[in-house]
Amino acid sequence: MTLPAYTVEQIAAICGGKLFTDNGSAGAVSDILIDSRRLIHPERSLFVALKSDRNDGHKYIGELYDKGVRLFMVSAMPERSVDASYILVDDTLRALQALGAFHRNRFDIPVIGITGSNGKTIVKEWLFQLLSPDFRIIRSPKSYNSQIGVPLSVWKMEPTHNLAIFEAGISRPGEMERLEPVIRPAIGIFTNIGHAHDEHFLGLEQKVKEKLTLFRHAGMLIYCSDQELIGQILASDPAYRSLKTFTWGRREGSDMRVTRVDKEPDCARITVQFEGDEFTIAIPFTDDASIENAIHCLATGIILEQMATDAGQKSLNHPIGSKGVNTSFSIFNFQFSIGTILPRFSNLVPVAFRLELKEAVNHCSLINDYYNSDINSLIIALDFLNQQNQHQKKSVILSDILQSGRVREELYREIASMLEARNISRVIGIGRDMVRYSGFFGMEGRFFTTTDEFLQQFPLSSFQHETILLKGARIFEFEKISRQLQQKAHETVMEINLDALIHNLNHYRSRLRPGTRIMAMVKAFSYGSGSYEIANVLQFHHVDYLAVAYADEGVELRKAGIRLPILVMSPEEYSLDLLLKYNLEPEIYHFRILRLLIEAMEHNQSSVQDEVRIHLKLDTGMHRLGFLPGETEALIDLLRQNPGLRVQSVFTHLAASEDPSEDAFTLKQIDLFRSVSDRIRGALPYPVLRHVLNSAGISRFPEAQFDMVRLGIGLYGVGSDPTEQSMLRNVSTLKTVITQLKFIPGGETVGYNRKGIVTRDSVIALIPVGYADGLNRKLGNGTGVIYIHGKPAPVIGNICMDLTMVDVTDLWNRHELDPQREALQIKEGDEAIVFNDAHPVSEIAAQLGTIPYEVLTGISRRVKRIYFYE
Repeated sequence: MTLPAYTVEQIAAICGGKLFTDNGSAGAVSDILIDSRRLIHPERSLFVALKSDRNDGHKYIGELYDKGVRLFMVSAMPERSVDASYILVDDTLRALQALGAFHRNRFDIPVIGITGSNGKTIVKEWLFQLLSPDFRIIRSPKSYNSQIGVPLSVWKMEPTHNLAIFEAGISRPGEMERLEPVIRPAIGIFTNIGHAHDEHFLGLEQKVKEKLTLFRHAGMLIYCSDQELIGQILASDPAYRSLKTFTWGRREGSDMRVTRVDKEPDCARITVQFEGDEFTIAIPFTDDASIENAIHCLATGIILEQMATDAGQKSLNHPIGSKGVNTSFSIFNFQFSIGTILPRFSNLVPVAFRLELKEAVNHCSLINDYYNSDINSLIIALDFLNQQNQHQKKSVILSDILQSGRVREELYREIASMLEARNISRVIGIGRDMVRYSGFFGMEGRFFTTTDEFLQQFPLSSFQHETILLKGARIFEFEKISRQLQQKAHETVMEINLDALIHNLNHYRSRLRPGTRIMAMVKAFSYGSGSYEIANVLQFHHVDYLAVAYADEGVELRKAGIRLPILVMSPEEYSLDLLLKYNLEPEIYHFRILRLLIEAMEHNQSSVQDEVRIHLKLDTGMHRLGFLPGETEALIDLLRQNPGLRVQSVFTHLAASEDPSEDAFTLKQIDLFRSVSDRIRGALPYPVLRHVLNSAGISRFPEAQFDMVRLGIGLYGVGSDPTEQSMLRNVSTLKTVITQLKFIPGGETVGYNRKGIVTRDSVIALIPVGYADGLNRKLGNGTGVIYIHGKPAPVIGNICMDLTMVDVTDLWNRHELDPQREALQIKEGDEAIVFNDAHPVSEIAAQLGTIPYEVLTGISRRVKRIYFYE
């Protein structure tokens, strides 16, 4: 059963908007679209044109109209099309939230609202794991907890659901007030309070008050009594006088008291007392954060039982306590017993926070997302799959969708439609439902009852040159498939955080004047981060140009489906035919290379260009490549003689844009560039772009943005100064594992040339990363460190080609050496970090006396890259 679709007239009334239509009855809406790249069903989509500091959805209206969308919500009227309808509102975000709040109020089911500084998504997902056998649950997809994500999550509520779980996160005062009516929780969970986003609040007290706004109309709030500030504010604010609370903690007076936590090697046992009863749950985690999250879930289960009891549905299995709840809960009619979920705590599984993209067998790419499978996370995974252009063929290996609460036939028809709309080439279904409804899937398909049956019967060699999405519920053990498909990897990997890359792109984009274009530098394997994988993301996020060093890099991108214009910064004579064949645009910095290009144009038969687009490099003081100012007139004459050439841009390279002591020289370069480029532009009968700024220059010389900027190392998370660095996110993590631990007596030596002298009885860890992987030999003999469990372990001896030895004696759990010292157990297989968020690549660069560029670009291609979205 589904609710009738909203009419555009109803939405206009709900949002307080004015409807402009020439269509009579303008149509019904079932899909809300905020991203033009994620269009699936144009005929039933309403595009909400959101505006931000970084982007404006209004500029994509024309593109969406061409794709069939006819319903738009706008805050500024575009040029109207005859058969389109427009809802004009003052603020499209506020209107979206108003629509979400209206939709929420159509449902009388328990809604759990979660906020806090940490743990929101894990508590939400664990509640789903614990409760989904008993309830048909709608929950926020992934971490959709923002001003935009919350109303989009609530929009998915349907009459089939009988429990909702939504999370809400804020970063500024006033934001929760706008989310509260959208969620309107009956039960609230305040996970904890920490220091995330402190910069936008006056202090912790203001932050707690803002977050508590979510529970202004709730019936019950669950929180840890150890978080004293929460209790103090609740007690002092009359707005929460009628809010009932359920507290848990170690201290006396808590409604549920934690009396004991026993940590075993692979699990933690948590004992609690509640109104005279004592019981224990076991979870397969031992860290304090997981223990806290599990107790929040346990408390929620108790409250749900209370609600069932209050509604007259007395629980028979394990009626725990009689904590009074708000009488408003009596409108909910369901049965539930806490006793049914207690054994399930031992089966909780980790929450996957990321989609991973890896190299796979037979020149394939593999997207791993096999920790859960529901319709909302499937949509997210399919969108990520659709961003990949390196292979034309796209396959999906999909398990049954479990505990959806939907009519199965209707659910699998929708899934088949989603795959078809995204042009999926092949589906491999695993599970009884996938077999039963296999007829719904019109594309090439194979279907199996179990994962083992698939592995036994399906020839993995048939995967060739394609991108594969692996999407399944954990019970189907798709990790078995992943192990078979994954290209056998060196244990040392470099992880690339694509969310961080996008954050950095948007940071620099926010610094630009409207209309200023971005050229993203992806030369040198994208500063060590990868080739087409990075280019795909940048293309998806609408950068204007890419730049590579050599033609073969550009050819690789073209073969991987990259359509953006590509500048080749170091064209070579032998590569000019490739430039013409693959529609690449050379940097022209000298008369010789220009004449060679003209000659190649005359003889080349494979060019796809009517005009050959070039970019002129000027030497304004760097004195590397580029035309000198005195060569300008001769250059203009040669360009006029060859109308088959089109100058796309003219640019120069700043020698010291990051150095304040050289600002006078930088400004002199900019002035000279302006003068010479004006002369060239004035001599040509068409517009020519200009660009001069690199990453550092974007921040330091905003007056010199011209038409375009070149974004390089800043995109990968390296800022030009501490202020800039604080606004960027680290993109790359280089990590490996401990392969062996050795006990070495004092007086012995370690490694080649006996350079590592052991001065005491020591524990030495061997890790499989060496100078062939890009770990500089200069980091040997105590210069560099490797981080294990967050603690530094100095390199001992020379770094080898494939191995490095580190001294972990001070991290080893040896109580007999110093019983007072905090023990830290280390074992073979533990993770070892070369650089990451906490210890960025700039630290290693400083140890080596070099720059981060050199460290990043030096990481060998034999180190497998793993790309992920959080």
